Amino acid sequence: MFNPLSLKYDAAGLVPAIAQDAASGEVLMMAWMNAESVARTLETGRVTYWSRSRQGFWVKGESSGHVQELVEMRVDCDRDCLLVLVRQAGPACHTNRRSCFYTAIRDGAEVEIMVPMA
Repeated sequence: MFNPLSLKYDAAGLVPAIAQDAASGEVLMMAWMNAESVARTLETGRVTYWSRSRQGFWVKGESSGHVQELVEMRVDCDRDCLLVLVRQAGPACHTNRRSCFYTAIRDGAEVEIMVPMA
């Protein structure tokens, strides 16, 4: 059985988690998890992160309605990063964009490649 404590956490007890749309493969966002948020995510099927700024659990979509439903969680080869495959309802980014990765560096300039969702 998988044990969240088997992951390699940083000095703050956190591991990066990359959220990816399970259907399209689009990378949606990156956030942090601790052992308890990993366990909660696996138990509930609702992706739960650790908010460093609020020092508390953050269930994605709890206040916005933009829920991330867990499809599968994957562990990288070094056990120090997670890939969370999700069904995303609405935008994943707090800027109301589908993905947090909406700025590209092209020919040395920052280019906004995604507009907020209506």
